[in-house]
Amino acid sequence: MPAEYSSKTQSETAAQEILRCDPVDIDTLVGAGLPFEYRSGVRYFDLNDLYNLGMYSGRSNTQPELAFRMLFRFASRPVERLLSEQTWDFRVLLECPECDGSAPWRFEAPDIDRFGGRLADVTEPRPSARTAEYTATVTTTGARSPLVAPALRQLTQDYLEAGYRWQMIPPAMQADYELVHRLGATSCIAASLFLAERFRAAGYRAEAKRGWFCGVLGGALDLPHACVEVEDEDGVYKTVDIAKAQLAARLSQDTRDFQELCIGSVYNKAIPSTAPGDAPLAHHDCGSALPVHVRADIQVKR
Repeated sequence: MPAEYSSKTQSETAAQEILRCDPVDIDTLVGAGLPFEYRSGVRYFDLNDLYNLGMYSGRSNTQPELAFRMLFRFASRPVERLLSEQTWDFRVLLECPECDGSAPWRFEAPDIDRFGGRLADVTEPRPSARTAEYTATVTTTGARSPLVAPALRQLTQDYLEAGYRWQMIPPAMQADYELVHRLGATSCIAASLFLAERFRAAGYRAEAKRGWFCGVLGGALDLPHACVEVEDEDGVYKTVDIAKAQLAARLSQDTRDFQELCIGSVYNKAIPSTAPGDAPLAHHDCGSALPVHVRADIQVKR
């Protein structure tokens, strides 16, 4: 991670657990340039650096490799499962660090009516200090609606073939999509902002939108998510989930149907929000300059 976006919070012991390695391996990585900070005689590392190292290590036993293989098991199954209705218990905890007192919250809620979904049992965050909660029952569904405009399909394919490597990147850095791409990397937010710009330059209405990716390790893994919403030449708004198509191709050889679904269609594991791709999901009007932490817990409703 570039220094301005790096947060070295993981101890050397944690790094060994994430990478499934020993102290000698950590010394080798540090010698090769892995950034760290000394605090009280202990080396600390950036979590994103560690996850990206693990994911591309080829060792097959690191935490990132195991987690992402489990995450994308669904992508090699029949995609019809992703087109049916699915209901979720949706709970988001909002935390304002260094809060300056009780104040209203602004939360970019699920925005699913346009794609055949619906909300029920909504509880909005009330004015409070430090923490608040949003809950709802969210029903999603899927629909096949592949891109039909040749220009849109070509721009999408050009991006997929450009050689950018998907990486875990802090959301604030993802919004700086020019920096991300200069580094040869990509992520869901950076890719969506970049592709939306290309679609608009080609004459189409397009916007990157943030949201949530559901059903990930039983709700234990909270991944930032974004996609592009674009008005196709048939007058229908389509979603291009470019990063999920990239990740599926990277992690499994048997995901072509899912990759195609990502190029225009909607599926029941994605919940769009009202937030633009480069905007935060929540804000607290208390006056604190620090961003609100947004932690989602999204479970299948049984």
